[in-house]
Amino acid sequence: MLTFEAISLDMLLTLEADQLDALPFGVVGLSLAGIVEIYNATEAQLAGLQRETVLGTHYFSVTAQCMNNFMVAQRLEDEAEIDEIIDYVLTLRMRPTPVRLRLLKAPQTDRRYILIQR
Repeated sequence: MLTFEAISLDMLLTLEADQLDALPFGVVGLSLAGIVEIYNATEAQLAGLQRETVLGTHYFSVTAQCMNNFMVAQRLEDEAEIDEIIDYVLTLRMRPTPVRLRLLKAPQTDRRYILIQR
Protein backbone atom coordinates (compact mmCIF):
# COMPACT_ATOMS: atom_id res chain seq x y z
CA MET A 1 0.00 0.00 0.00
CA LEU A 2 1.19 3.51 -0.74
CA THR A 3 1.57 5.27 2.58
CA PHE A 4 1.93 8.97 3.36
CA GLU A 5 5.61 8.48 4.17
CA ALA A 6 6.50 6.00 1.42
CA ILE A 7 4.89 7.46 -1.69
CA SER A 8 7.32 9.32 -3.92
CA LEU A 9 6.84 12.18 -6.33
CA ASP A 10 7.57 9.81 -9.21
CA MET A 11 4.82 7.45 -7.97
CA LEU A 12 2.32 10.31 -7.67
CA LEU A 13 3.01 11.33 -11.25
CA THR A 14 2.10 7.85 -12.53
CA LEU A 15 -1.15 7.31 -10.59
CA GLU A 16 -4.51 7.55 -12.34
CA ALA A 17 -7.32 9.63 -10.82
CA ASP A 18 -9.07 6.60 -9.28
CA GLN A 19 -5.81 5.47 -7.68
CA LEU A 20 -5.25 8.93 -6.20
CA ASP A 21 -8.84 8.91 -4.91
CA ALA A 22 -8.21 5.58 -3.15
CA LEU A 23 -5.29 6.91 -1.10
CA PRO A 24 -6.05 7.29 2.64
CA PHE A 25 -4.67 10.84 2.76
CA GLY A 26 -5.36 14.08 0.93
CA VAL A 27 -3.53 14.82 -2.32
CA VAL A 28 -3.44 18.30 -3.81
CA GLY A 29 -1.54 18.75 -7.07
CA LEU A 30 -0.68 22.30 -8.07
CA SER A 31 0.64 23.88 -11.23
CA LEU A 32 3.74 26.01 -10.86
CA ALA A 33 1.39 29.00 -10.71
CA GLY A 34 -0.45 27.48 -7.71
CA ILE A 35 -3.58 26.43 -9.61
CA VAL A 36 -5.24 23.24 -8.33
CA GLU A 37 -4.97 20.49 -10.96
CA ILE A 38 -5.50 17.49 -8.67
CA TYR A 39 -7.77 17.30 -5.63
CA ASN A 40 -8.39 13.73 -4.58
CA ALA A 41 -11.62 12.35 -3.14
CA THR A 42 -10.10 11.81 0.30
CA GLU A 43 -9.15 15.48 0.62
CA ALA A 44 -12.50 16.63 -0.73
CA GLN A 45 -14.34 14.52 1.85
CA LEU A 46 -12.11 15.42 4.80
CA ALA A 47 -12.04 19.13 3.96
CA GLY A 48 -15.77 19.19 3.22
CA LEU A 49 -15.22 20.85 -0.15
CA GLN A 50 -16.51 19.72 -3.51
CA ARG A 51 -13.72 18.89 -5.92
CA GLU A 52 -15.43 20.84 -8.71
CA THR A 53 -15.27 24.07 -6.68
CA VAL A 54 -11.56 23.64 -5.93
CA LEU A 55 -10.14 22.52 -9.28
CA GLY A 56 -8.88 25.44 -11.34
CA THR A 57 -8.63 27.84 -8.41
CA HIS A 58 -5.49 29.33 -6.89
CA TYR A 59 -4.98 27.06 -3.88
CA PHE A 60 -3.33 29.52 -1.51
CA SER A 61 -5.60 32.49 -2.14
CA VAL A 62 -8.95 30.70 -2.54
CA THR A 63 -8.98 27.27 -0.87
CA ALA A 64 -6.17 27.10 1.66
CA GLN A 65 -5.44 30.63 2.79
CA CYS A 66 -4.18 29.22 6.09
CA MET A 67 -1.25 27.71 4.14
CA ASN A 68 -0.38 30.97 2.37
CA ASN A 69 2.70 31.61 4.49
CA PHE A 70 6.45 31.00 4.71
CA MET A 71 6.00 27.43 5.99
CA VAL A 72 4.05 26.10 3.01
CA ALA A 73 3.35 28.36 0.01
CA GLN A 74 6.64 30.24 0.14
CA ARG A 75 8.69 27.06 0.48
CA LEU A 76 6.99 25.52 -2.54
CA GLU A 77 7.73 28.73 -4.44
CA ASP A 78 11.33 29.25 -3.33
CA GLU A 79 12.82 25.78 -3.13
CA ALA A 80 13.80 24.04 -6.36
CA GLU A 81 13.37 20.63 -4.76
CA ILE A 82 11.62 19.58 -1.58
CA ASP A 83 10.36 16.42 0.07
CA GLU A 84 9.58 17.26 3.64
CA ILE A 85 6.97 16.38 6.26
CA ILE A 86 5.88 19.12 8.64
CA ASP A 87 3.41 19.24 11.51
CA TYR A 88 0.77 21.86 10.82
CA VAL A 89 -2.61 23.14 12.02
CA LEU A 90 -5.35 23.84 9.47
CA THR A 91 -7.58 26.72 10.55
CA LEU A 92 -9.67 27.86 7.59
CA ARG A 93 -13.40 26.95 7.49
CA MET A 94 -12.97 24.53 10.39
CA ARG A 95 -11.90 24.36 13.96
CA PRO A 96 -8.11 24.08 14.31
CA THR A 97 -7.15 20.65 12.97
CA PRO A 98 -3.67 19.22 13.56
CA VAL A 99 -2.33 17.53 10.42
CA ARG A 100 0.91 16.40 8.86
CA LEU A 101 1.75 17.99 5.52
CA ARG A 102 4.17 16.54 3.03
CA LEU A 103 5.54 19.02 0.52
CA LEU A 104 6.83 17.53 -2.74
CA LYS A 105 8.49 19.36 -5.61
CA ALA A 106 11.26 18.54 -8.08
CA PRO A 107 12.81 20.59 -10.88
CA GLN A 108 11.99 18.01 -13.56
CA THR A 109 8.21 18.26 -13.08
CA ASP A 110 5.68 21.03 -13.67
CA ARG A 111 3.51 19.96 -10.75
CA ARG A 112 4.07 20.21 -7.02
CA TYR A 113 2.13 18.34 -4.38
CA ILE A 114 0.84 18.82 -0.89
CA LEU A 115 -0.16 15.62 0.88
CA ILE A 116 -2.36 16.03 3.95
CA GLN A 117 -2.62 13.39 6.66
CA ARG A 118 -5.25 13.95 9.33
